[in-house]
Amino acid sequence: MVDAKEAYDKVMAEVKKHIAGNEEILKQIFIALVANGHVLLEGVPGVAKTTMSKTMAEAISASFDRIQGMPDLEIRDIIGYTYMDDNNNVQLKKGPIFTNILLVDELNRAPPKTTTALLEALEEKQVTISDQTLPLYKPFIALATQNPLNVEGTTPLPKVLADRFLMRIAVTYPEEDAEKEILRIKEKNEKVAVQKVLTIQDMMDMQEQAKAIAMSDDVVEYITNIVRATRADIHVVMGASPRADVSFMSCAKAKALIEGRKEVTIDDIKYLARPVLSHRIVVRSTGGVGVNGIIDGLVATLH
Repeated sequence: MVDAKEAYDKVMAEVKKHIAGNEEILKQIFIALVANGHVLLEGVPGVAKTTMSKTMAEAISASFDRIQGMPDLEIRDIIGYTYMDDNNNVQLKKGPIFTNILLVDELNRAPPKTTTALLEALEEKQVTISDQTLPLYKPFIALATQNPLNVEGTTPLPKVLADRFLMRIAVTYPEEDAEKEILRIKEKNEKVAVQKVLTIQDMMDMQEQAKAIAMSDDVVEYITNIVRATRADIHVVMGASPRADVSFMSCAKAKALIEGRKEVTIDDIKYLARPVLSHRIVVRSTGGVGVNGIIDGLVATLH
């Protein structure tokens, strides 16, 4: 059985050879991989969202494919299609979604009609092509990058789609020292391959281990209290659904596992509050309080 803390440390050591800074972001991505859930990475272009996704996939020996979100992206470009060959036999051309880690770059530049094709894949880990329902690879995890809505050509993701993502992680501009380190890494490692330090089986082993992490009644109560509080806040139009409770549980168990602990704590839930809740609640435009402000306020007042 793989030692999860040791495995996490090995992956981080390798990834940091190729990426400067962003340690908490990388940790949260790894938590999502162990929790077997999908991630929204939001930030302006050029802050290494794609690089982080690809590097992490390589370090854990995962098959990797990429879709570029564009206004003309079609459903067949994601899941695949059937066609008639020269002998009039029906053939299946599988799309890039048939992989372990799928990067959907600039998801919110794709048309909403197309992005809804991801719903079945994200929730059921399967896709339907013509009359065939096909299972996706195990594990299957989508990492979708999203530009802020003030960037040209973006549209808001439907909440029914956003809710399928385990976490939304904000990727900001690097600190000054990290920005300098980016240049040094590019200078040295432009052609250096990422070492595969784990296997897919190791990841699946950790996913099973995470399920066995204990969670006390106090932690369960704290999770439900914070999720229910989002629905009662006067600044919130739509609060978090019970899917947020499940996401808290999955992520917190994964976090405890990779930190070498056997039980979830309330501090784990506080740490995960922004990434688990920020894409699930809708704030009144006249409220003057941002999503993160509401979440931080709930964390500060709930005990």
